Amino acid sequence: MTLRTKFSLIILSATLAFYAGFGAWISTRAQQPANDPNAQLRIFDNVLQHIQNDYVDEPNMEKVRAGALRGLAYGLDPYSTYLTADQVKDFNESGKKNDVGIGAELSQVASYLYVIAPMKGSPSDLAGLHAGDIIEYIDGKATRDISLYDAKQLLNGQSGSEVKLRVLRANARPLTLTVKRGSFRAPAAEARMEAGKIGIIKINSLGDGEAADVKSRVQDLVKQGAIKIVLDLRDSAGGSLTEGIAVSNLFIKDGTLAQTIGREGKTLKTFPADPKAAIFAGPVVAVIDNGTAGAAEIIASALLERNRGQVVGEKSFGAGAEQQLFSLRDGDGLLLTVVKWASANAKPFLGEDRARSGITPSVEVKRPELADAVAPDDLTGNDDDAVKQPQDKREAAPEAKPVEDVQLKKALELLRENKPAAKAA
Repeated sequence: MTLRTKFSLIILSATLAFYAGFGAWISTRAQQPANDPNAQLRIFDNVLQHIQNDYVDEPNMEKVRAGALRGLAYGLDPYSTYLTADQVKDFNESGKKNDVGIGAELSQVASYLYVIAPMKGSPSDLAGLHAGDIIEYIDGKATRDISLYDAKQLLNGQSGSEVKLRVLRANARPLTLTVKRGSFRAPAAEARMEAGKIGIIKINSLGDGEAADVKSRVQDLVKQGAIKIVLDLRDSAGGSLTEGIAVSNLFIKDGTLAQTIGREGKTLKTFPADPKAAIFAGPVVAVIDNGTAGAAEIIASALLERNRGQVVGEKSFGAGAEQQLFSLRDGDGLLLTVVKWASANAKPFLGEDRARSGITPSVEVKRPELADAVAPDDLTGNDDDAVKQPQDKREAAPEAKPVEDVQLKKALELLRENKPAAKAA
């Protein structure tokens, strides 16, 4: 395919997206339903007619169709996507393949591949990938404007193989990281005592079985004399809905802990607390940041909405959704988000946009080292961005000395002052 044809197809995809949005606006202005599918289909049909009748070259309609379907799904959320027949086959055989990833929870922000958080001890963590990093290239292939699913496929490969990532990082020049793919298991929760009979639990993962480990850590801290607890949920992303609810229930003995919601905000299922599962009734404060997502957001929201404890730090990322694969003609598929995780008050963690996603802490404390961070939404991909000029990690300037953990410090202050604004469980 010629460069001109490729460029034309890119313009075509953008045009289709424009027509879809413009059609919805015109429909609304005409006092028609904003999401009238017939109006959108008429616009779509009109665009196809122009392509067939007026496009300068003979169009490859199969590629046009695939591009249009990708664009339709791309406008929904990062996790919904159109899959080719080969991708559907790979998706259905994912449990049988030997491919492994790099161990990072990923999403998309402003069309960039965004690292919510690397899992502690994973290949990505060991290679130096940070929460908030933007992966611009994977083995030389640009990730901007491709689906999250496609990006993950590029990251996956045989155990022991390497993948090169060009990374954009706040307050730094771009760098290249080489990550060796491999299997791993996130470390168990960590616990320690602080002055004032305060126990700190760092939750690294909320995968299957982790709630039982957190329970064990809570019991150990109580035996050591802990009467107050800090739950450090920073950089805890992904995980299981069940595990997030189970950890919440350790500290909350009644009321609703979380919900799942479907179309039109309809509640699909509520998850009430089991009084017998609660094991700690003392003051609790949670710490969150932008790397907090998914199951950890269940815990933070439950503490806030049940008036059980304060939440300190920065707004969480906002994730937690379930997809269903719908079969299309010719073996293609549509991986579509059909369920969202939500707080007890039915607020989805994954919102319509970044502003409406995540959990807002009751006590905001920003880390000073990120005060001047470049927001992903401000990046354009141009050379005049605040971050530019690639460099290899080995050539990077030495990392700064560790700074004071102001978020954890504030959480401890709240508990030592005995002012967590909480009711006993």
